[in-house]
Amino acid sequence: MASFTQIPRLGNSSRHPQSSRGRGGGRRYGQAQGNLSGEDSSANGQSKDWIVQQTDQDAINARISTAELGYIDDPYARIFAPKVDMRYQLLPGMNRGTYVRTMAIDLLVDAFLALSPHSSSDKLNTHPQSNRQIISLGAGSDTRYFRILASRAKNPSTPFCPLIYHELDFPENTTKKISSIRSSPDLSSLLHLSNGPPPEAYMPEDTAALYTQAYNIHPLDLRDLPNLPILPNLSRTAPTLLLSECCLIYLPDTSANAILLHLANTLFAPPVPLALALYEPIRPDDSFGRKMVSNLAERGIELQTLHKYASPDLQLERLRELGFAGGCGAADVNFLWERWVEQEEKERVGRLEWLDEIEEWRLMARHYCVTWGWRDGEGADIFWRWRTIERPGEGGDHIA
Repeated sequence: MASFTQIPRLGNSSRHPQSSRGRGGGRRYGQAQGNLSGEDSSANGQSKDWIVQQTDQDAINARISTAELGYIDDPYARIFAPKVDMRYQLLPGMNRGTYVRTMAIDLLVDAFLALSPHSSSDKLNTHPQSNRQIISLGAGSDTRYFRILASRAKNPSTPFCPLIYHELDFPENTTKKISSIRSSPDLSSLLHLSNGPPPEAYMPEDTAALYTQAYNIHPLDLRDLPNLPILPNLSRTAPTLLLSECCLIYLPDTSANAILLHLANTLFAPPVPLALALYEPIRPDDSFGRKMVSNLAERGIELQTLHKYASPDLQLERLRELGFAGGCGAADVNFLWERWVEQEEKERVGRLEWLDEIEEWRLMARHYCVTWGWRDGEGADIFWRWRTIERPGEGGDHIA
């Protein structure tokens, strides 16, 4: 999505060129993970889709930069972009932005997966709501599932709920991802694919899909989702978290809402516990936002729902209209850095690189937002941890 190369006053966003950056230097601090632009089925519509698909390269470049400088722990990012120059780095403000985005979504995911304090390990495989399910829309080269597996492997004595993970993206992106997984001993080992897929796995001959009982990669256009049959291995009863990191924003509002309504009312109808976490740019109407939109347009990128959901308050209203009545929160990245990151961690991050343009960083950070909401179900309190997460009051969505 929105690259910091496309944001005013920063100039060249990287400190070293690299050979496979895709168009325009790439998406940085608001990167999308590869999906959709309009509903046009013509050659022009296909071209727009291709432009959006290429933003996945920008996303993985940003993760590589932040991981190799020590902002985040992600040993798997480079597997999906082996040709990126080892010296490739983003500017400090962009690295910090990618760090905050990753930290915030990780926190929400970890809170969703957290066992209730009243849970016991002997009930994990028998209680109907002991499982959890995550569906990542436009996942691209995202490494979150592998990082979850690695974390659990490091803490084998810690009880955890069984997880079903689904990734949805264009076939062009899923094919590349599956190829990278199969060629990596580390990832194949995590998925037990090193000696071939496990007995319950299904890998179609076209290699664009991967289906197992725990991890599934679905090659599809999200615009077709409401008209497709039930996806393989999808649980329609497990508590489910939907993730959209700069994905739905490429769609017309009617299409984006149709997808979310189909998920919320048809695939996971009440009383199934359901949550949604969004990461999107906001505030397109100030001078900074207008320049950001203009620069993205030069790359052929249109953020089609940006003006309708242009503030954290409007994002909150969006989730309430979708039925997420258990609770909602929305905060810009500046708030997340100030309130969700502990002081000791701020000091650690600050030592990684010198960030001298603090006001510029705050300005950029106010133009990206994380929104989260949930709908309770019957029985277990799935979202008990989400209720404890600090939320700004409406109209107070940033730190001045």
